[in-house]
Amino acid sequence: MADKTQQSANSSDRIGTEKIGKLLWTFSVPAIIGMLVNAIYNIVDRIYVGLGVDPLGIAAITLVSPLLMMIQASSMLIGVGANSLFAIKLGEGKRNEVESIMGNAFLLLCIIPGTVVLTSALFMDPIMKNLLGVSQDVYPFAKTYLGICLIGGVPFAMGPGLNHFIRSDGHPRTSMLTQLIGAIVNIILDPIFIFGFKLGIAGAAWATILSQYISFIWVLCYFNSRHTKLRFRVKEMPLKPRVVFRILSIGFAPCVMNIAMSLIQVFMNNSLIKYGGDIAVAAMGIAFSLLVICFMPLQGIGQGSQPIIGYNYGAKKYDRLMQCYKTALVCGTLFLTAGWIVVHLVPHLLIRIFTKEEGELLELGIYALKTVTIMFPIVGLQILTSTYFQAVGKPLQSTIIGMSRQLLFYLPMLFFLPKFFGLKGVFWSLPASDVLSVTFCALFMTSEWKKLKRLAAEQKESGVPVPVTV
Repeated sequence: MADKTQQSANSSDRIGTEKIGKLLWTFSVPAIIGMLVNAIYNIVDRIYVGLGVDPLGIAAITLVSPLLMMIQASSMLIGVGANSLFAIKLGEGKRNEVESIMGNAFLLLCIIPGTVVLTSALFMDPIMKNLLGVSQDVYPFAKTYLGICLIGGVPFAMGPGLNHFIRSDGHPRTSMLTQLIGAIVNIILDPIFIFGFKLGIAGAAWATILSQYISFIWVLCYFNSRHTKLRFRVKEMPLKPRVVFRILSIGFAPCVMNIAMSLIQVFMNNSLIKYGGDIAVAAMGIAFSLLVICFMPLQGIGQGSQPIIGYNYGAKKYDRLMQCYKTALVCGTLFLTAGWIVVHLVPHLLIRIFTKEEGELLELGIYALKTVTIMFPIVGLQILTSTYFQAVGKPLQSTIIGMSRQLLFYLPMLFFLPKFFGLKGVFWSLPASDVLSVTFCALFMTSEWKKLKRLAAEQKESGVPVPVTV
């Protein structure tokens, strides 16, 4: 028993001792693979629906996705917040508080996403017609897809929310498997349900929720296995105000970012309908699906760096913390640049994945894809800086930086540019906001970086050993 406990402790304590490059690679690669497969399975529905059902089905999935993003936001509120607190407590050596954080997170992931799902189900029709801008032609597809997806809404939130703990427990590969299992199941079931059972867009939705249930069950199996001594214990689930406040405050930034993205997507979809109709929504839906795939390596690096930054911040190892941030930023920028090159070299081949049709959808999809990714190579700074502040338990700073791209800059651009440039203005709003948000973020991080360098220097002068790694 003692040996197993020590083994579990060593798997997390190595975050404070291993070389940063190796550690970030170990934690990020599984996350990148998992998130890439996860992104693929999220867009597989659009691919199969576009090729085998109707291009309007792509528009339907695009229009209802903001509501599904709200469920995802509630998952991040709890999962990311609890995970950051989890990593900090491990770094501080306060293992007695870890299971209390886990228990409270489990119950919160039942309550908060469940409330979002129930509200969405009760008011689905008015939400679709009055808020999401679903047209009469798209409505049958949208209602079928969304109604079925809401059945799996809570597992959809709980699986990813609880999976964060596996990574911070020192098992990034197992965390990756959680994402891979759900993704592979969905990819396999989609053609069976859509084409084999001839369920159309309903088949895509059923495949999605079944994969969500299986991912959730996998996470529960891990925390009842011999690979960890951590457990979700009923006695730790009664909510403790202090723990709940810390979880919610730290997770507030990524939650608000997702909510902001959801609301902005609603605004964007309505602008697309106004200036280009359902075909413009389908084109942007395809472009955003491909954009998400390009973003996943960056998100994986952010997820991989989060427990490393949080642990070393808690352990006051500032040199390691700074090195992790710099390494993550360089790697993230390289991945984004590679994605940018592919997108601008062969955009027509990428759009062809979603549709066999010639004409307006293909041409508009190519234009949208090339436009929204123009500033792609520089956006890693904004994403990873927000992740940094989130990891060190500074939710206010993380929220400000995280919201800068969506609310401070993108929303105004989305409001004004289409008035002057029509549909092209909708597409150009995103790269314009990228430039402004990255500039804002660079100014914001400068002060924090000076503080970290000062703390590291003071630590060295005081004689406290600080690991220096390459």
